Amino acid sequence: MTESLPKEDEKVDPREGLAVSRTQLANERTMLAYLRTALSLYAAAALLLQFFEKDYYLGIAIILLVLGTLLLAFGVYRFVSVDRKIKAQ
Repeated sequence: MTESLPKEDEKVDPREGLAVSRTQLANERTMLAYLRTALSLYAAAALLLQFFEKDYYLGIAIILLVLGTLLLAFGVYRFVSVDRKIKAQ
């Protein structure tokens, strides 16, 4: 897809392009926050598995792993959907 160039009588506002760039960068930062949180949940699960041997710690670790995976999947879904909306404008 090629973007159409503005006609001679149309004025291009440079702030509009900057606003789109800021929105894309904010979307990327949000995705990185989801990733960072998911990795923290994975690390907490690994810590529980490594240093504690009770059965209920195993259950908590599994819950943390599932939550981290769900959070990561939601973050990727949200990133892709918002990115498509931004590019559609």
